[in-house]
Amino acid sequence: MPSRPRQCSIANALAVVGERWSLLALREIMLGVRRFDQIARNTGASRDILTARLRKLVEVGLLERRQYEEHPPRYEYVLTEPGRALHTVLLALMSWGDRYVTEGEPPTVWRHSCGEVLEPLTVCAHCGEPVRTEDMTLLQVDHPDTDHTQPVPR
Repeated sequence: MPSRPRQCSIANALAVVGERWSLLALREIMLGVRRFDQIARNTGASRDILTARLRKLVEVGLLERRQYEEHPPRYEYVLTEPGRALHTVLLALMSWGDRYVTEGEPPTVWRHSCGEVLEPLTVCAHCGEPVRTEDMTLLQVDHPDTDHTQPVPR
């Protein structure tokens, strides 16, 4: 009997934003680029693919499409609160790419309000300590095939 796939918030999130052109469109909008032609140029996405991805991001509530000109009607894309919440995810992905994939200097650098170059770090909301794999203990996994008696591999 085949088992069902693991229920997972990562899989649920990827169903919404786990496609290259969606993430690159969100990157552009987070960088302040809001108009379709500029997003297309900066991502390299074809117009039909970008149209579909932006439509989906609007449908799921990550972006809002706002009219900025009446004649002819023209629109721009603005992040909603859930869309802005993805900023930390994109920063973490960028940091990983800078460290493990990109050769040379990082192509995008942010300055934090403290004046220093931003180095994203995930910390525990309760104690403020950095999150490290060796400091985590799995409490719950929703899957019938999971053996909770075995330690989590590190």
